[in-house]
Amino acid sequence: MKQNIITILLCLTALTNALPQTQNNEPGSTKGFHNPILPGFYPDPSVCRVGEDYYMVTSTFAYFPGIPIFHSKDLVNWEQIGHCLTRDSQLDLAEASMTHGLWAPTIHHHDGVFYMVNTNMPDKGHFLVTTTNPAGEWSDPITIKQGGIDPSLFWDEDGKSYFISTGGINLGMAITPIDLKTGKLLAEPVTVWMGTGDRWPEGPHIYKKDGLYYLMIAEGGGTNDGHCITMARSTNLLGPYEPCPNNPILTHHRRISQNNPIQAPGHGDLIHAHDGSWWLVCLGIRPSGKHVLGRETFLAPVHWPKNGWPLINGGNPLSLDMDDCPTLPKHPFPPKPVRDDFNTSTPDLTWNYIRNPRRENYSLTDSKGFLTLTGASATLDERVNPTFLGRRQQHREFTATTLLEFAPASTNEIAGITMYMNENFHYDFYVRKENTLVLRYRLSKIDHIEKEIKLKSHKVQLRITGEDGAYRFSYSEDGGKTFNTAGTTDMCFISNDNAGGFTGVYIGLYATGNGKQSRTKARYDWFDYEGK
Repeated sequence: MKQNIITILLCLTALTNALPQTQNNEPGSTKGFHNPILPGFYPDPSVCRVGEDYYMVTSTFAYFPGIPIFHSKDLVNWEQIGHCLTRDSQLDLAEASMTHGLWAPTIHHHDGVFYMVNTNMPDKGHFLVTTTNPAGEWSDPITIKQGGIDPSLFWDEDGKSYFISTGGINLGMAITPIDLKTGKLLAEPVTVWMGTGDRWPEGPHIYKKDGLYYLMIAEGGGTNDGHCITMARSTNLLGPYEPCPNNPILTHHRRISQNNPIQAPGHGDLIHAHDGSWWLVCLGIRPSGKHVLGRETFLAPVHWPKNGWPLINGGNPLSLDMDDCPTLPKHPFPPKPVRDDFNTSTPDLTWNYIRNPRRENYSLTDSKGFLTLTGASATLDERVNPTFLGRRQQHREFTATTLLEFAPASTNEIAGITMYMNENFHYDFYVRKENTLVLRYRLSKIDHIEKEIKLKSHKVQLRITGEDGAYRFSYSEDGGKTFNTAGTTDMCFISNDNAGGFTGVYIGLYATGNGKQSRTKARYDWFDYEGK
């Protein structure tokens, strides 16, 4: 009998080992994750904790609404729950280039209130907004009159609040007490640390642990290979600060990891999890030749011994597959659907406008189930606010498809889909008068029409496929049964390396009257995005 039981147990064990194992992203899993945790243009992450819930924000520059906010239960899986800045009274981007606008936000939670501090360049500079519901409306901004960039807040154990930012380019980290209800600074800023001497010290955060004040910053430039994280500490908030002997505490530069698929990691924020573990969120890029995805958000475990210095990922470079890393119990969210049917009265949180939109040119209610765009006089080639609704390219390999219905009344009216980095670098695939489909490349001073195709009707499916470092533009006139290629061009020409800036490529639906307000409306029935 005993032998039979042993035999049965051995058989059950063998059968169990042969079955598919639980995936890392299933509920309850506590091991392994994949970087980046926020793929695509989500730079300068900042995170806070409320009990067992985590909230994160990232930069948006000249896109509107401003500052997406995400929620997580495990620091690995994130769901966007809103934006911090959704009203024109909160955010004016009229004067912002694509490299200006909203830089490096930080989010904090203190005594039941959420605080988001940020810099609007070159408009009003530093400001803060507050809320008790991060998924709801945030307050109008309170201006903070201190120079520099990359603001952050800190509350000491005596309840006093402090404002921290750079004192200006290469001018070190400055701290001053602040009245958070008015934004008034209560003393002259004190510069406490200049960094280690690398370029552009920025992104300061202060943490108090074991009676010591730790000041963590980024250096080396946020899109450059030398970007890194450094740290100093002090027994006094206002210094003097002692640099970490192992600075930089995170870098992939040169000797460390020059062939790593993740480059330029930096501009991070530390978070103390509810199980006692420490973690770092930071930006990084995945170049793969030239990077078009922008600066993305990565996650790494941190070992921080008492009275010691934090050790990020065991002192090893970050990797895309963190398979052996213990995590909090996983709480994944339902995946985003591939298709947006445009059946809601407001755009999904995925979508953004270029600068403040002229709302009369957008509608999800004029034709039920359609996104209706009316072209303004502004074009994609100008530093203005064209009729454009876009979402981030989040994968190098992807397929984006839309069904466009458009019968322009005049030659100046066009509508279509674009791969957009900025006003000087974008690829456009659009319909103009006489049912003509056009593939156009705008590359700085080069304005090139690659192909013109005569269509049979006013209804066409437009598709852009990312593959092998190139964009393939194709179209279908038979309801998606067959797609014909109009042209293929390299991603690198509109990458950050060539186009400059701090953002990533957007896939945009747009319309323009090319100097005149359009009379004809462009209707988009649906939009599919599938990353591979």
